[in-house]
Amino acid sequence: MASAEAEQRLYRALYERFRASILGGELPAGARLPSTRHVAAEAGVSRNTVLMAYEQLVAEGYVVPRTGRGTFVADFLPQRRPAAASARSVAGSAARSPVRSPAGPVGPVPPGDAPPPSLSAYGRRLLAVERPADPAESFRHDFRYGLPALSDLPRKTWTRAWNRVAARHDLGSLGYGPPEGLPALRQGLVAYLKRLRAVSCGPESLIVVNGARQALDLIGRALIDPGDLVALEEPHYPGAREGFQVLGASLVAIPVDAEGIEVGRLAALARPPKLVFVTPSHQLPLGVVMPVSRRLALLDWAARTGALIVEDDYNSEFRYAGRPIEALQALDRDGRVIYVGTLSKTLYPALRLGYVAAAPPLARLLAQAKYLADRHTPTAPQSVLAEFIRSGQFDRHLRRARLLSAARRDALLGALRTEFGEAVTIQGAEAGLHLVAWFRGLAADRADALVAQAARRGVGLSSLSRYYLGQAPCAGVILGYANQDPPAIRAGIAALRAAMAPELAR
Repeated sequence: MASAEAEQRLYRALYERFRASILGGELPAGARLPSTRHVAAEAGVSRNTVLMAYEQLVAEGYVVPRTGRGTFVADFLPQRRPAAASARSVAGSAARSPVRSPAGPVGPVPPGDAPPPSLSAYGRRLLAVERPADPAESFRHDFRYGLPALSDLPRKTWTRAWNRVAARHDLGSLGYGPPEGLPALRQGLVAYLKRLRAVSCGPESLIVVNGARQALDLIGRALIDPGDLVALEEPHYPGAREGFQVLGASLVAIPVDAEGIEVGRLAALARPPKLVFVTPSHQLPLGVVMPVSRRLALLDWAARTGALIVEDDYNSEFRYAGRPIEALQALDRDGRVIYVGTLSKTLYPALRLGYVAAAPPLARLLAQAKYLADRHTPTAPQSVLAEFIRSGQFDRHLRRARLLSAARRDALLGALRTEFGEAVTIQGAEAGLHLVAWFRGLAADRADALVAQAARRGVGLSSLSRYYLGQAPCAGVILGYANQDPPAIRAGIAALRAAMAPELAR
């Protein structure tokens, strides 16, 4: 006798195949289904299993039982072109032959020749976004940008925080949460950002979101109309470019020099951008730091033109000499800066927690956008993070993670000097979780080929070409070092040197 689980699988297989045959037109309206005894004998299953499948079809309106006559396909279903028949056996090892009907074998529903959907302008722009390679793809030596140090997470401490929160939860905590985020987490984040980044805001100005990408999406939806001008650093974070592009923004790339985005070029534009996206504390991807003089010039320009500044303060916790650079938002006196941060790198990406802080009127608007997007960020992770911050464990974790990352960074710098010497120029190693390596004498269009060659040797890299709206000056790659220990980093750079030997020999 088949187990209850096996019987359930067989019933679902029968139900799904009859349903597909009906929707595909192989069993037209008014057609009589085979008797349950016949189907059970032919498929080698119990009659009860077939009865369960028929009862489900009746409950959903696909078929109609007629006393004394049998079971028939409902005659109010729309007629469809019959699908090409393809016999398939009933799922499960107990099946001995395909389930058949008077219309032939029950097969899958084909795609047919229905016209494609009429996409909105937004939908058409979505099709143009090229998604990067699957981050789950495995490399023996993985230097791809954005992979955090998952091994650094104090899992036992984090689990204890989960358990403490779960023990306190009552039924009331299982309902909907506020779109702005839980008050305890917002208060904890405000205190943390003020202490570490000098960010000046109250809980009423901070919204908890599902990572930095959602923050940028909400900002764009609330502020950008098709055709609005948005300025980006060149190079820049591709996620920001793609998010603003699909909203129909007109993008302009402003070059980055040794002090960050060139404010003079912003001021020279024929019309001021509505929004400018910057990463002033550790420019993404080049790693340059915007000094206070350039920051004040940028804020003055925004105040004069009415533009808003989106500050993405990614990886600001990881600085290896002195204290972290204060946020641009700390200098803002006119409410021009919208501050964005995430916990994906300091904790782990699956947590999907980030935050956005803005002047109160705009914060309320973003909270409304958040409510319409997905109602609220899941509350259980918010409660755990609030507990993690309140207990001091978050600060302790960051101190330890900073030391471990510094050791990895030093190993990467040493390996690059050993393997490549003068053939490589390194940029942005003072902070963050990645650095940029420029390979002298190699044209920019060789970067993607280098990435492919390295992949064949088991080395994962990120090409800098994706970070430019225009053309990169020469071949460069981003080397992330958060997720490997020093010996693995040294072995990976040796493998990269072997992969690049043909290019360097040219």
